[in-house]
Amino acid sequence: MTHLPVLSSDAVLRALKRAGFDYAPRRSRGRQVALCRVDESGHPLLVILPKKSVLPVGTLIAVLQQANLHRERFLLLVGEAATVS
Repeated sequence: MTHLPVLSSDAVLRALKRAGFDYAPRRSRGRQVALCRVDESGHPLLVILPKKSVLPVGTLIAVLQQANLHRERFLLLVGEAATVS
């Protein structure tokens, strides 16, 4: 099993945007960002991402579950975002 790196919420946000998520402005409040997208089967996915400089691993795992993303796919998206930035 691959280990998840320590990331900021900005890095996770960039990776989720590369995965097709977009802002859900009516859902975002205060120190959190709401992102949404429709998956392949037509079901809407809503991800709530807290704004932190260091995102705890448990929170990152919960975000990946909400986004219906596997760790390997997420790590590829994080790597792509790092090479573009």
